[in-house]
Amino acid sequence: MIREVITYPNKLLRLKSKDVEQFDIELHTLLDDMYDTMMAQGGVGLAAIQIAIPLNVLIINLPNEEDIQEIDELIEAINPVIIQKNGTQVFTEGCLSVPGFSEDVTRAQHIIVEYFDRNGNKQIMECEDFLAVAWQHEMEHLSGHLFIENLSIIKRKKFEKEWKKRTKDKK
Repeated sequence: MIREVITYPNKLLRLKSKDVEQFDIELHTLLDDMYDTMMAQGGVGLAAIQIAIPLNVLIINLPNEEDIQEIDELIEAINPVIIQKNGTQVFTEGCLSVPGFSEDVTRAQHIIVEYFDRNGNKQIMECEDFLAVAWQHEMEHLSGHLFIENLSIIKRKKFEKEWKKRTKDKK
């Protein structure tokens, strides 16, 4: 089922998400709905808080060389923790909760993440480049932050001005 993606400045996006304790049908339904929602919105990642569910759950599905998001490449991560990160890279990021806006963000180049899959099995993933960016971006949502908070003061002011103008134009 496709759910509504909440957008900035919705206060729910500031909530710190809670760990999942039950790996049950409810969690599986949430993961399935998150996938349907992300695909409908054309995203590559989604955190549960973006559909107003404050749980430490995220999904990532990067497109392959043919620009296709294969379902068997889907990452479903419950209670993820970055246990190591190093290097830096700059990547232009966008966000389904901040539609129509993208900006360069500096993140770690290489990370190692521990998480649980939908059945409660512990996983460890080592990644770099775009996949590392996607992990860090989605995990920021779980701690109540948005990628725009990583921008310089000048870029952040520019964003706020553009955002106010855009929301005023819609009314």
